[in-house]
Amino acid sequence: MTKAELRIKYKEKRKNITASQKLKWDDLILINFQKIELSFINCVHTYLAAGEQNEIDTENILRYLKFINPEMLISVPKIDAVTGQLDHYIYDENLQMAINSFGIPEPLDGEKILPSAFDLILVPMLAFDSRGYRVGYGKGFYDKFLQGCRADVIKIGLSYFEPVDAIGDINEFDIPLNYCVTPQSIYQF
Repeated sequence: MTKAELRIKYKEKRKNITASQKLKWDDLILINFQKIELSFINCVHTYLAAGEQNEIDTENILRYLKFINPEMLISVPKIDAVTGQLDHYIYDENLQMAINSFGIPEPLDGEKILPSAFDLILVPMLAFDSRGYRVGYGKGFYDKFLQGCRADVIKIGLSYFEPVDAIGDINEFDIPLNYCVTPQSIYQF
């Protein structure tokens, strides 16, 4: 299947997840996520879940990461509408947030951080394949962002669903994940 076909299919599958399924699956994803050795991580970039997209909630994962390393810096993105790039802001209790036009919480302003600081990136996605390639929402924000990150940055996707065999239209701009965590499994690529 192509990215466009997978996008349609997995948006529909996500829409059909019940609230109780979502809570259970978010907990199972956290349990599996905790099995990955990440105590050496000092700086994390994460997406924040768009509620209307039924995305995996990253808040419990962020609490866990702060538990294993209280000094860890956490960063969240803000879309720069002019450049189509992501800006990155340190995420703490003082950061003022607003919902953007995509329904995603993002910072109003704050202390910026450069992508070169990131040791770990939690990557939003709709689907992934057996080689670690992902299907995002089609805007290319994360494809551009990942291309500018350090080669050794760890990229982890979170998915409610198991992988497809292959995404039919992977190209040179697609960057594979290192891991994908589902309620049932941890995939390492």
